[in-house]
Amino acid sequence: MLMRTDPFRELDRLTQAVFGANGTRSHSAILPMDAYRQNGQFIVHFDLPGVDPSSIEINVERNVLTVKAERKPAYGEDIELQANERPRGTFSRQLFLSDSLDTGRVEASYDAGVLTLHIPVAEKAKARKIEITTGGEPKVIETA
Repeated sequence: MLMRTDPFRELDRLTQAVFGANGTRSHSAILPMDAYRQNGQFIVHFDLPGVDPSSIEINVERNVLTVKAERKPAYGEDIELQANERPRGTFSRQLFLSDSLDTGRVEASYDAGVLTLHIPVAEKAKARKIEITTGGEPKVIETA
């Protein structure tokens, strides 16, 4: 599912994870995920605790899937902040999808702080059995 990635983009992402967007140390600015293939689809889970589901954007352009989300502070402006460790701001992650996935049928759900994407494997990429003929004319195998 995942194809090559731009090493400079990854370096920028890791730099922001360590130093934050404004140069100060951040505990976790990356968007952690798990991805696996199961039953003819690719499934991706993103951890987005405390994110309002209405702030989540998912876009697919060509074979690049982009997830963006925003986590705002849970407190107002007239406070005396004692600790500031929870990451907030805009989070973004891009996945480079192979041609074997059906990007037109991506499904998304959000539950208990986890965004889950289901990306079906394209019919043309699914394994199929090839019949073998004996003693006669070769059989034409249709492909999609």
